[in-house]
Amino acid sequence: MPQQQLWDISPSIHAQSPVFPGDTPYSQAWSWVLDEGCPVNVCTMTLSPHVGAHADAPLHYDPNGSAIGAVDLAPYLGPCRVVHAFGAQSVVTWTDVRTRLEGPDLPARILFRTRLRASADTWDPDLIGLHPDLIDRLADLGVLLVGVDSASVDPAPSKDLAAHQVLRRRDLRVLENLVLDEVPEGDYELIALPLKLRDADASPVRAILRSWN
Repeated sequence: MPQQQLWDISPSIHAQSPVFPGDTPYSQAWSWVLDEGCPVNVCTMTLSPHVGAHADAPLHYDPNGSAIGAVDLAPYLGPCRVVHAFGAQSVVTWTDVRTRLEGPDLPARILFRTRLRASADTWDPDLIGLHPDLIDRLADLGVLLVGVDSASVDPAPSKDLAAHQVLRRRDLRVLENLVLDEVPEGDYELIALPLKLRDADASPVRAILRSWN
């Protein structure tokens, strides 16, 4: 049986990992250090759950929404499609990508690659989001999860978070800060499970794609 190819679509998390201005960056200190008097290394981490590749919970944009530890895991695991949306202005629209989404056999998970290289070490104020109408149309087609290679599905200056509000209204899940630099357009298996954080508004994920036959 041929070995399936894997794509790691999670950025490394470190002290320079970009966060939304004002959010908590990643930091790490050593509580215990392995030496003659200690048998282990143990670190302490401080971070926003929105650092690196992460899954937003409904609680992030809905005061009555579920925390990430309570969401159904099914949307984060299964067939997905990577769609290249280079050239989109501010947000990806239905017109930008419709030819790759129409037709039968559309997977229930869609990941959008909006740039050639993800911004791994600096905050990108010009990030590309998703148009609310695009998310509505995807929900109509049975999509359960959308993902982006930027820090948000809404443009950075947005205050009304229109795309997030469609996610709330249509009960879709979302992944942000993915790294799709080396991933060709096509269909894959997505594996990107959030941690069971009982009261949190998001969770880091180790997102991978596996070749899909």
